[in-house]
Amino acid sequence: MKPTNSLFTDKKFWWYLTKFTVVFCLCYFGTLAVIGIAAPGGLHSSFVEKHLDYVSWIKDSLIWATGFILSWFNIPTQVEPGHIIRFVNANGVHIAMDCVGYGVYSFWIAFVVANKGRLLKKITWIIGGILGLWFINVVRITLYLTSLNRDWSLPFGIDHHTWFNIFAYLLIFALIFFYDRSFSGKGTHNKNKNSFPGQ
Repeated sequence: MKPTNSLFTDKKFWWYLTKFTVVFCLCYFGTLAVIGIAAPGGLHSSFVEKHLDYVSWIKDSLIWATGFILSWFNIPTQVEPGHIIRFVNANGVHIAMDCVGYGVYSFWIAFVVANKGRLLKKITWIIGGILGLWFINVVRITLYLTSLNRDWSLPFGIDHHTWFNIFAYLLIFALIFFYDRSFSGKGTHNKNKNSFPGQ
């Protein structure tokens, strides 16, 4: 006889999985749609390009923060059209779409939305997580740009995209741990200790 708490019959698990999948797809593929619509040609929309192109806003913020950090070390930078930042009259990096990190943002947003918790708490954790991931990205770009101009080699021969993903998901796993711990001692955790966290 199959156990009553079988994963295949656990409605709470499937409801959690459904919410996570739907939210992740909306965030991830929705971002891809905005990127496509904001770009010239095809289904281009000037309204989206001017007012809703948040991916370009993220790129601009990454470039600004990178330049700001390097200025602390008296390293001047210059910004060029096409989301390029470089040391003055030296090597630079192009902040491409795959540098934005919308995949890890989408994962974190989907996790929090699908989980238990009040709306205000979820919004707070989503914003905090995104800022943390954004900061890791800034550090990544800053170090990579510096390495190009200082002839530094990347540790273990691993490319900077992989390093970003490693540290981004380490942060996400830490956030997941502390998000779950945030319910301890408040009654909600004890009340639902035998249920799936997506309730």
